[in-house]
Amino acid sequence: MTNHIEDIATQNRRSSDMTLRKAAQVAGIMFLLSLMIPLLNWIFVHSKFIVAENAADTAHNILANEFLFRIGIINDLITSAVALVLALALYIILKSINKNLASLALFLKLTEAILLAVIALGSFIALLMLNGRASVTVFEPEQLQALVGLFLNARISLSAIPMVFLGLNLMVFLYLLFKSKYVPGILSGFGILSYALIFIYALITVISPHYAAIMTIQIICWVPSCFFELIVGFWLLIKGVNCPEMSGDKNEF
Repeated sequence: MTNHIEDIATQNRRSSDMTLRKAAQVAGIMFLLSLMIPLLNWIFVHSKFIVAENAADTAHNILANEFLFRIGIINDLITSAVALVLALALYIILKSINKNLASLALFLKLTEAILLAVIALGSFIALLMLNGRASVTVFEPEQLQALVGLFLNARISLSAIPMVFLGLNLMVFLYLLFKSKYVPGILSGFGILSYALIFIYALITVISPHYAAIMTIQIICWVPSCFFELIVGFWLLIKGVNCPEMSGDKNEF
């Protein structure tokens, strides 16, 4: 009887470890995608349209290459979906460490994903207004183009809102990852610092956009998280997580 119980416990432990490893691989892929998709989307799509000092030119650029702009919208939606999958994977990995904090981080990550989708929806509506498929008769065509271009130019500022949630949710998730010892502490600690910088940059963008536009500040605040996502993505994908037997109450702060 005792041996049977021990066998069941061993099977349950192995099943739990397998679930953690699969979730870690998914999280690794999502970390890499969350780095590559927005980066490529900015380099090859959004940067081709945005004219910071001239909203009308932004609108003209979009009308001149509507297909590429639609690809950018799809990429934004994919980024939102990636954030959702990453949230679920990290929650599965870390809920046993502290379910309350993991649930909080999950909620913050879902909020981020929803806001990203809303911004993508706003871009799609703006496109419909530009090409005349949305009935707007209050403005002259030139006024409408300038207004829509102004909205699209404001995307960088609008992105600061989901960025706040990005910084918060990953600081919480990575605190739990640090506590779990599933990955080296120096890696999760570097991640906490990286997303603290993202959170600070988001606040700077909201409070003082002029400073947020300074290249040095952008490099300081963004480059660490790019390196972290690249490193942790490959780490989780290739090495997975260590699954030591945890002792004591895991739900303590």
